[in-house]
Amino acid sequence: MQLEGKVVVVTGGASGIGRGLARRFGAEGAAGVVVADVNADGAAAVAAEIAGAGGVSMAVPTNVAIEAEVIGLVERAEATYGPIDLFCANAGIGLGTGPETPDDAWERIWQVNTMAHVYAARALLPGWLARGEGYFLATASAAGLLTQIGSAPYAVTKHAAVAFAEWLAVTYGDQGVRVSCLCPQGVRTGMFTGDIRAASAAAVRAGGAVLEPEDVAEAVVAAIAAEQFLVLPHPEVLTYWRRKTDDYDRWLNGMRRLQARVGGDQ
Repeated sequence: MQLEGKVVVVTGGASGIGRGLARRFGAEGAAGVVVADVNADGAAAVAAEIAGAGGVSMAVPTNVAIEAEVIGLVERAEATYGPIDLFCANAGIGLGTGPETPDDAWERIWQVNTMAHVYAARALLPGWLARGEGYFLATASAAGLLTQIGSAPYAVTKHAAVAFAEWLAVTYGDQGVRVSCLCPQGVRTGMFTGDIRAASAAAVRAGGAVLEPEDVAEAVVAAIAAEQFLVLPHPEVLTYWRRKTDDYDRWLNGMRRLQARVGGDQ
């Protein structure tokens, strides 16, 4: 899919990868870029930046953990620009450590990192199936293919996000719904610099380069043009994933060694 003339929604669009995606979609000539974020001021600033650069954009304050707000986001985007061509379920958070993480924290990260994708699909699929087309981009993480040292909630919810994207692709791919799943490793965002444990950040750095959000946006645009499911801005993630599936026990042993090196053991 080419982005010129398309209507695009980006959740978590006020900062980080979401901001990088929204800016790039505007530069690609999207007919409308809807910047959604719980941070209303941040979303408005990104939308204004896109408009100032000659693009078409608006901000919609949205808490993706609340299904009614996701439905409202879809309705407002369609009322303003017409049917949504591409929905980027990008909002995400990182918190918690192991099983001892309190239930309310588990629930919060589950709602944002996984259920928000389900809520969006519920709102979008009837229209997409009727039209015979639509594109869903799920931002997961390399942690969804591998794991996240030091944070079980993050690893679990990102695995679930990958699984849901896979399911959408299998179930609706022959009915015109295209799906891509973004699985970056280290990206210079607020989450990487401040929201995850030091051990988690050290493990990510040990695995490869820390990219800028603009690098990720470049990879996403290329993947969408090719209608490619797995989007890996860090190509080494594919190598790690293949090692995991080729010899699971060897991979687990290697990850335990990495955990010991970066200090992420419980």
